[in-house]
Amino acid sequence: MKKYLSVLSIVLIFGCTQTQQQKKNVDVTATLKWQTDTVLKVPESVIYNPEDKFIYVSNINGKADSTDGNGFISRLNLDGKISELEWVKGLDAPKGMGIYKGKLYVTDIHKLVIIDIATASIEKSIVIDSAEFLNDVTIDAKGDVYFTDSGAKRIHLYKDGTVTLWTKDPLLIMPNGILALENSLRIIDMGTGLFYDADYSTKKLTGVADTIPGGDGVMQISKNEYIISCWPGEVYYVNEAAVKKILDTKAAKLNAADAWYIDGENLLVVPTFYGNSVMAYTITKE
Repeated sequence: MKKYLSVLSIVLIFGCTQTQQQKKNVDVTATLKWQTDTVLKVPESVIYNPEDKFIYVSNINGKADSTDGNGFISRLNLDGKISELEWVKGLDAPKGMGIYKGKLYVTDIHKLVIIDIATASIEKSIVIDSAEFLNDVTIDAKGDVYFTDSGAKRIHLYKDGTVTLWTKDPLLIMPNGILALENSLRIIDMGTGLFYDADYSTKKLTGVADTIPGGDGVMQISKNEYIISCWPGEVYYVNEAAVKKILDTKAAKLNAADAWYIDGENLLVVPTFYGNSVMAYTITKE
């Protein structure tokens, strides 16, 4: 019965979005600009730091759930050249990342790891006892750190030195990509292909768009415009409820994991996971 109600709730949330599918007709293209050498080791997530102008890459370097100590973080230049392959070592299977005031926050299976960027050292490692498969990270303007647990169907909050459960909404089947906005979070559910908005105060999930399979990373390129990278090897442009595929690398057996959009450069940076490289695309809109 609970499962039926959850499915019914999803239908009701997303039923009203279908009438808006053609509201915005924007031609968006992704053109390859550069690709790194294939020396990365299962790159899962990327993030750009405008303070030092480096692109940071989390490398699983093994199995995604293996606590083997093989994981590391790389640094790339904006042109795709690898500055430091193993900038920070000693992680297990690092995934999502967020940056706030000189600190890099990284999920690592069952831990949230805090790295001091200036010294390239692990400052703190916080074990979340209930964690099953920690995944993406986002940080709001106040420095509150939100991160998903795709395995346990939860979203956690790290605030004032403490981790708390932010939500375990039954609509969330496999929450992955997450993005902090001014008044809410945007969440892509990898298990259902549904894109949600979650109000900070009420935590209520509101449907934004659907049919986005395997969603991994969420990026905002302007108000009401988003790019969502999907692990199987697709990238989608979302404008309100309108969804358009702008990249498909499945035939080349290249994944599109937790990507990052660099504002001002019109550059979409995509980690290819098993492809062991990072690829950057120029995004144009007409």
